[in-house]
Amino acid sequence: MTVFIMVAGVFTGAQVWQETTALLAAAGGEVHAVPLTGVDAARPAASARIDLETHIADVIAVIDAVGAGSDREIVLVGHDYGIHPVLGAADRRPQRVARVVYLDCGMPQNGVPALAAVPDQALRAQLADRAQQGEKDGELAPPARDEWQRWGSTAGVCGAALDRLTALAAPQPLGTLFQPLRLTGAAAAVPTTGVLCTLNGVSVDLVQRLVDLGDPALAALTDPQVTFFELPTGHWPMLSCAAALADVLLRAAAGEGRRLRPVGAGGTPAHLRPFPLDVPELPRDRRGRVDLYVPDAEGPRPAVVFVHGGPVPAGARPTPRDWPTLVGYARLAAAEGMVGVTLDHRLHDVADYECAAADVAGAVELARADPRVDADRVALWFFSGGGLLTADWLTRPPAWLRCLAASYPILAPLPNWGLAGSRFHPVRAVAHTGALPVVLLRAGRETPEIAATVEAFVTAAEGCGAHLELVDVPNGHHGFETLDPPEETLPALRHAMRSVVTHLTG
Repeated sequence: MTVFIMVAGVFTGAQVWQETTALLAAAGGEVHAVPLTGVDAARPAASARIDLETHIADVIAVIDAVGAGSDREIVLVGHDYGIHPVLGAADRRPQRVARVVYLDCGMPQNGVPALAAVPDQALRAQLADRAQQGEKDGELAPPARDEWQRWGSTAGVCGAALDRLTALAAPQPLGTLFQPLRLTGAAAAVPTTGVLCTLNGVSVDLVQRLVDLGDPALAALTDPQVTFFELPTGHWPMLSCAAALADVLLRAAAGEGRRLRPVGAGGTPAHLRPFPLDVPELPRDRRGRVDLYVPDAEGPRPAVVFVHGGPVPAGARPTPRDWPTLVGYARLAAAEGMVGVTLDHRLHDVADYECAAADVAGAVELARADPRVDADRVALWFFSGGGLLTADWLTRPPAWLRCLAASYPILAPLPNWGLAGSRFHPVRAVAHTGALPVVLLRAGRETPEIAATVEAFVTAAEGCGAHLELVDVPNGHHGFETLDPPEETLPALRHAMRSVVTHLTG
């Protein structure tokens, strides 16, 4: 028999699992929703000091209460913050646990507190200040009804369920967020399953792309004992699609799910495949983090600065400015008589947009200061996750910025990035663009979570009368240059480059 032990996230007690546990029990499983001390009404605090170890002990107590036997396999399910006490308990009882399910949560590491997983970056910074001031016995008030989005997408949660979530929410003891998770590695061999809620911003394909970039921290996800499922919903699937969640948990317990390819197992990773156009083998002129591809032409030339996406792991090699696609675009610009510029910026995590924005601004100024560049005629071209970096340029476009282009960009923060209130929000910024031409290459087969940001941007741009040119790749995927047949992508790529060059030279 499968025994499911369910651990909820911040502010939520065992009652949040009510529908899911009933469905699992009806399917023949034994189910225990763990009441967490100081959060769940069924387990009030016995003392003022409640921390992560308190909640780990709560989970261990349930594990120990489950009778041992060869026919009883324990599956620990951790949602959101709940993965921290789940991993702590699995580390102490590895022989008793058959599988750990990560339900729309991160991958906590030894020595790192749950504070690091708080999605809203502004709130995380405020809490970090309280931690530094030694405030360990306080509480974090639960969100009001309209504030749950700071903790994850509420997509799919009906009004009545959101009312219930808000009414039953309890303050979260700060010690549970501030105390570091301590792991010995004893549970490293326990099989795991990740259940990703795509409307909260993560998909299996996205994780595969991150693995392909060579991040060592993600290499373990390609182990055959690691599986994945997707649910097309927001961050609270137990409220939005309990039946689908129960089905996924039953299949996870049976060892089903998608598996990721190790780096190189599917051939050359997409970001390292050749650029689809034949372009001149023009040498680069390397200046620190910036490379210039200068055409053999007289006088200062307009420039196109190509800004890669991300986040890209800090240890990824080669770095983005040496990826064939970025080099290909820069050489293509040079073949058109423009100076092609590539750079490496420090977007290694979603918390790094400030650093990345500074790097891009510095690279632009370096290029404009070069005597081979016409400083009054510059275009910026952004890719993928670099799309959020367009916001600064859309909000206050300088006179020398003659065009802004973007290929398969992310144009609003994804729900789990914690950036909703930041300045990196192109959908809001486009209202200030004025006469700046914007060329947008739109992938017809974009992932839904990214496509939604693109459509919101297009709607906002049309609403404010922005000078937006859409260049569609109807059958194109995210990163279409190296993923899709050239006959599908080259017409759009050539058209977009001609448009940018026209804006630079007209």
